Amino acid sequence: MISVRSVTGGYANQFLVQNISFEVEKGELLGIIGPNGSGKTTLLKMLSGVHKVAAGDIFIKGKSLESFSPKELAKVIAVLSQHSEDHFSYSVKETVSLGRYAHQKGWFQALTDKDEQIVAEAMDLTGISRYADEQLQHLSGGERQRVFLAQALAQEPEILLLDEPTNHLDLSFQKDLLDLLQVLTKKQGLTVISIFHDLNLSGLYCDRLLLMDAGQLLKDDVPYGVLREEVISSVYETEIKKQPHPFVPAPQMVLLSEGMQDERSSRKIGAEHLTIEQGQFSLQSPFYLKTLASGVSGSGIGWNRSFVNWHTKQSPIKCSAEMEDYIITKGFEAGETIGMISAGKPEDASYALFEGEGFSVFTVVIADVSIEYGINTWIFINGMFSDEVYIQSIITATEAKVKALEQFQEFDLTNESILIAGTQQGETLTSAARISPLGKLISQGIYECTTDAMMKSLKRINGPFC
Repeated sequence: MISVRSVTGGYANQFLVQNISFEVEKGELLGIIGPNGSGKTTLLKMLSGVHKVAAGDIFIKGKSLESFSPKELAKVIAVLSQHSEDHFSYSVKETVSLGRYAHQKGWFQALTDKDEQIVAEAMDLTGISRYADEQLQHLSGGERQRVFLAQALAQEPEILLLDEPTNHLDLSFQKDLLDLLQVLTKKQGLTVISIFHDLNLSGLYCDRLLLMDAGQLLKDDVPYGVLREEVISSVYETEIKKQPHPFVPAPQMVLLSEGMQDERSSRKIGAEHLTIEQGQFSLQSPFYLKTLASGVSGSGIGWNRSFVNWHTKQSPIKCSAEMEDYIITKGFEAGETIGMISAGKPEDASYALFEGEGFSVFTVVIADVSIEYGINTWIFINGMFSDEVYIQSIITATEAKVKALEQFQEFDLTNESILIAGTQQGETLTSAARISPLGKLISQGIYECTTDAMMKSLKRINGPFC
């Protein structure tokens, strides 16, 4: 559809784009990203024919861009640029109708029935039909952006060029606009090239990304190949971390605040944050902890401050809604609380702080052998570590728990949950394997606390001479 071959260009003698080459296929949604001044807008203007190419060639459908007349080009390419707040006093329908100019044979020609149909379809597609008779200046920024998109679609283009289409739009308008563009590319074969400042949106919606810097094309690849921590941190000159989108295979980039890192530098979780009362065992952190947990509510990966173990003699299998109701009645925030249940009494829990060099591990184990055998394990790591270490911590803790349970008669666990929570401060811990310093502390803590919690539960059920 589009072939860019060794293109150089810019303003006067200042070439902001240097020797760039890439191809764009029909029905592709291509994103152009890069810091300010990298040449993104200049490249888009050369693709639209606004700026002349100083060197190299651009081919549209196999034909040189320079060989198109303005009207011919307008039948193939439509441009949605950043619009100012000043607009002529046109109605929405009149504004959209301007998109039919390329298909008319003379000035001020009346719209044909076909033109009217295409304008109506473009307004329906962009959700602005109800504003047809409204004056453009009376609409919100997001609504006006839809109008200009409808105008571009009324051209019936094969290629749509957009310069930061989500700029100044609120979240819902951003999603609506990009969802629509995605539909148009997938179902109607429209080719879309868009500049993005929001890296996360580009990673979520684009089939492919071009990363530019100082007029050069640094990367041309699928989002996962371009949005890499080391690449983006270098180009944008700031520390950025990549994380997966929770539901789709799209990379998401996050900024790190130096101030927040400094604030957490001396934070530590220990027994002073525990509360043991009849029917409930809980830990309330004064700050958020990054957690990986299984349980009745709050399971998965997140940031939490409250951790609750509900003592109940009923079957431990309860729905998350019931657990959340209990959490709320006890004064905790459901959205920031991990909830577990156990028939083990809160006073039977075993907990201890295990100190390492530059880090520590606070371990809590709640065991029950009275109704349905179950063990809930909480591990709070006062240190900085990666998602890989969270997974290793679960493996190491499980191995230590199995070893501890070998001391007791065989029984099948019917209810077990685990929590790994990190303060994400201090020196980085690179491993939680059994032989690592962190792994050794986790193993020690789980073995000792599991053994102690089991003994407490057995003594309560069977008496002091079990």
